[in-house]
Amino acid sequence: MIEAIWVDEAVTGLRPDFKVLVIAAYGLRNGPSDDHSRRWLAEAADLAPQPGDEKIVAWQDAYRAFGAKPQRTRPSVDALVRRMPPPDINLVVDAYNSVSIRHVLPIGGEDLRHYEGTARLVRASGDEPFDVIEKGEPAVDHPEIGEVVWRDDRGITCRRWNWRQCVRTRITEDTVDALFLLERLAPMTLEELSTAGDELAGLLREISPDVRIESRLVGPPERAADPG
Repeated sequence: MIEAIWVDEAVTGLRPDFKVLVIAAYGLRNGPSDDHSRRWLAEAADLAPQPGDEKIVAWQDAYRAFGAKPQRTRPSVDALVRRMPPPDINLVVDAYNSVSIRHVLPIGGEDLRHYEGTARLVRASGDEPFDVIEKGEPAVDHPEIGEVVWRDDRGITCRRWNWRQCVRTRITEDTVDALFLLERLAPMTLEELSTAGDELAGLLREISPDVRIESRLVGPPERAADPG
């Protein structure tokens, strides 16, 4: 599945430094938060950056590039580090949220069994469906034209790059197969991105020792250094 994931040139044209480390985990045994997952979050909270961290600023700039206002709809990692102590949700979500905080890295988690077709990061046409809950009831929203969105064949899975996930693909305690999207912009190095991916894989193996994990780096090729 991860071999088919792609990022549109209309997105990388906004930020040529964008890369996403895609991790698929098969055979998870998720469950409610426990003392271990709460410890992961607490340890990450001790390392939480200030809202003006340069990695957060990079994401705020990326949002402005497609017309979003990052003070109104914050990049996911910006919103997360402002919620200290972070909420515990379930084992798998606690795992990737702890890595997100520790590395100041947006990470999305998706239930693969609720996906339809290939995940791809594109700029929206404006008519794609986005499943939400409004006033306790299922509803359908739509993106703005040109908004950066993750989507599959059925509709949008995450709006405004990494701002808000749809209801359909969110990870629950029943999730068995999951997709994780670790989204990098400079100044984060590719080495740190790889380290974050290894940390997430390690936590997933603590949750489910028999889990099968695949990973792939997606994004434009690195530019050659200027010889000066």
